[in-house]
Amino acid sequence: MGIEIERKFRVVGEGWRGQVVKSVRMAQGYINDMAAMRDGRQNASVRVRIAGDQAFLNLKSRELGTTRQEFDYEIPVADAEALLRLCVGGRIDKVRHYVEHAGRTFEVDEFAGENAGLIVAELELESADAAYARPDWLGREVTEEQRFYNLALAERPYSRWSAVEQA
Repeated sequence: MGIEIERKFRVVGEGWRGQVVKSVRMAQGYINDMAAMRDGRQNASVRVRIAGDQAFLNLKSRELGTTRQEFDYEIPVADAEALLRLCVGGRIDKVRHYVEHAGRTFEVDEFAGENAGLIVAELELESADAAYARPDWLGREVTEEQRFYNLALAERPYSRWSAVEQA
């Protein structure tokens, strides 16, 4: 069993772009929807992702917060393409930029399509209270805000958020 310990932040400014060491285009969708998670009919999201020339099936427990169970399995790209056609809700298209800062790697997701304009950074940690240097382009933490989770963005994209929600 895998445990993911991750914090999520809004990104402010463009300062991160000069620190990118690698970028990967990603397309992903979900076999289940946000409603199944909200009302307890499912306890994990089931995601299909194509990342560059690799593909994965991922299950992640539904808890909000920094620590969740996560299971990630590589699958053939052809299988992932077929599974994406079976997904519910919208598809998530983004470019994940790997950004090095003070010995850590931030994953900066720059969304496209209906989520264009949204940029978030994720940082995987060895423990929930692990220390990390905070770059000046890292905005407010949104780890506990469900609407920033990719499953929620597939159901209700950033383009449908109010101006207050986007702020």
